[in-house]
Amino acid sequence: MVVDPALLPPGRRSDRRTPVVVVTGCSGPAAAGVERLAAVLRATPGTVTVRHDPSGLGEGIVHRTVHIGEQRTSTVLELAHGCVSCTLRTDLLPLLCALAARDSVNRIVLELDPAFEVETVCRAIENVAVTGVVGRVDGPAGRDVRVEAVLTCVDAPTWLADATGGDTLAERGAATVDDDRTVAQVAVGQVDFADAVVVLGDSGEAVDRARLGAVLSRLAPEAPVAWVDDIDLRATAEVEALLAHISPHPRRGRRFDAHAPLLRGQPPLGTEYGVALVEFAASRPFHPARLHEALDVLFDGVVTARGRIWLATQPNEVVWLESAGGGLRIGGAGPWLAAMSPAEREQADPMRRAMAALRWDEQFGDRDISLVILVHDADPGEIREALHWALVEDDELRLVECAPEQVAHWEDPFGEWHADPCATGEPTGLPMDGQAKSPRGEVK
Repeated sequence: MVVDPALLPPGRRSDRRTPVVVVTGCSGPAAAGVERLAAVLRATPGTVTVRHDPSGLGEGIVHRTVHIGEQRTSTVLELAHGCVSCTLRTDLLPLLCALAARDSVNRIVLELDPAFEVETVCRAIENVAVTGVVGRVDGPAGRDVRVEAVLTCVDAPTWLADATGGDTLAERGAATVDDDRTVAQVAVGQVDFADAVVVLGDSGEAVDRARLGAVLSRLAPEAPVAWVDDIDLRATAEVEALLAHISPHPRRGRRFDAHAPLLRGQPPLGTEYGVALVEFAASRPFHPARLHEALDVLFDGVVTARGRIWLATQPNEVVWLESAGGGLRIGGAGPWLAAMSPAEREQADPMRRAMAALRWDEQFGDRDISLVILVHDADPGEIREALHWALVEDDELRLVECAPEQVAHWEDPFGEWHADPCATGEPTGLPMDGQAKSPRGEVK
């Protein structure tokens, strides 16, 4: 194997599945860095690299390139159902199974274009069944491969501006016009999901580098960070060493649980160069109309915000809020434990039940508000003041307690955020699902 088995946790030493390293980066120099990082990793014997290039989407095609040693194979793929994500799944997943079956393949490196979200790819590897492969029982590719690490490339001079801006991928020419994802959403999501980070290039003044480092250490506190001026084949040892020093408890492609603690790892809690984590908690709900107005405070000077909110008009549903730069999305995270039947509550995650028991309220159960906001150029006091203003007042809280049927008629701009799980095939309650709200306060 590429990494000395003695360095692996005991449970992974006996895992005979082929390891997959996912390399990702946002548009621009970081995207070029992805290609160079893959070339560096490919220099280690037994490593295969796979890339799907969506630059031909306008013609209805995707180019797939596979490097096995010195051999390079290019294939033109027609879009499945006209969908780039479907094309990636229908081609990549069987390919991973086929490569894993080769004795000569010790590791697979996926070079992800910014058009493909790393979290979606990792989830597909674990959950989407691969069918119709001769000699293989139908099932997920995750039976044959495992996500060993997610490696994110960051462009030092531009990443923070990208992560706090409002440009869409389509405006940057990195996606089709019907893709409304923002550059900030992708940039923040890639680092948040990373097991290790490579910061490429010179960030300029020392204070700019320090500010970027402060943001990265709070967004991905457990991910080792390598600062490099350039990436070339001479960096093989350094990149392999970076992968070998990944935290003993990395994500390795696992999706974040919306009910888990919001402060993952051990991020610095102090303020550095204007960068800080702002925690906001409350044991009463938000008034939806006031919250909608207050949310603009999460755009200027904020890298990202995330957390669980309690809306007075939706007492049964945990509402998930997540922002990146100039955009915000609202989604569902399932029912509160207090809104479940005893049988349903018994099936809930034991850790979630244990944490809820510590703060259980006789009237409202586990309902509460918990947000974490990563700021780089904003006043934490103003953020807390705006969010506190959006909470229900005492007389409104009495209505929540005694007259929920009246509260249900309050103005609620978030009333239509939820999706029908029967229609989408995906459960509600996943981060970044639901409606988006622009800096102008429009719910999209």
